[in-house]
Amino acid sequence: MKRIRRLLTAATAAGAALGLAIGTAPAAGALTAVDPVTASPYLYQWGSVPNAANVMKSTGVKAFTLAFVLSDGGCNPKWDGSRALDGADAALINTIRGAGGEVIPSFGGWSGNKLGQKCSSVSALAGAYQKVISQYKLKAIDIDIEAGEFENNAVQDRVLGALKTVKQNNAGLKVVITMPTEVGGPNSWGQRLIKQSKALGADIDAWSVMPFDFSNGGDMVAKTKSAVDGLKNQLKSAYGWSDDQAYRRSGLSSMNGKTDNAGEVVSVANYQAIRDYAASKHLARFTFWATNRDHGNCGGSSDSCSGIPQGDFDFTKIVAGYQG
Repeated sequence: MKRIRRLLTAATAAGAALGLAIGTAPAAGALTAVDPVTASPYLYQWGSVPNAANVMKSTGVKAFTLAFVLSDGGCNPKWDGSRALDGADAALINTIRGAGGEVIPSFGGWSGNKLGQKCSSVSALAGAYQKVISQYKLKAIDIDIEAGEFENNAVQDRVLGALKTVKQNNAGLKVVITMPTEVGGPNSWGQRLIKQSKALGADIDAWSVMPFDFSNGGDMVAKTKSAVDGLKNQLKSAYGWSDDQAYRRSGLSSMNGKTDNAGEVVSVANYQAIRDYAASKHLARFTFWATNRDHGNCGGSSDSCSGIPQGDFDFTKIVAGYQG
């Protein structure tokens, strides 16, 4: 199903909106002890971009998932397919780390050219991932696998093979896979991806589903629990894990406020209840799309507004308190 939240817009002036100078790759000394996987809301550089350091100070959040690394048309990674790795996004990473935080770049999303499709081999794709890992001396990466990357056997296998390679070549690197879901858990494509990760020996640290954009509204807390429980069951079956082990490799990426589907809403109270569920299961990852939208009372949902009554950064504050 189409996730409008993934659509890219022209944002070449995003660095100016941040008030940041164009920077270079963060120095090794800038790395912190912050875990970027567990509690890191998505942040993107288009539309209205909040000041990351100010958000960290006002909410207590320590990490962000930065969206999206895409193909520039070939097997070469660029932010949103157009911004160089050493530009405004490097400056943003320096700012977050300078404030005591950490980042996990996200590769993919719904739209745009995907590296998994544009790189023709496992080794080439691993090399593209490695450019970003090396550029920012990363502790973790998120592969947001959707659309053409997701619904293709050969591309799924290429992505998993490349992730296996970068895990072997980067000691301690954490890998998250984020994917679509139905109310009962990942669909047949998601089930295949999980089974293939086991078959190919790709060690994925956290599997995260996106429990929203379902066919209608309803109880989003119950639907989220159902989707994550379904993910847990599939991981348990594929890997032979216990319930507890499978939950500790599971995660979720919700959407704050009005989603892309009319009538479907995740309220602040809903998200707090989802957090309580995540904590009770010790989920490996708890996040949402996106801090840019974490404002309310603005008449309608957009890239900069949740479309519901809420305080500034209410959802980000809930993520900030999550410890897994």
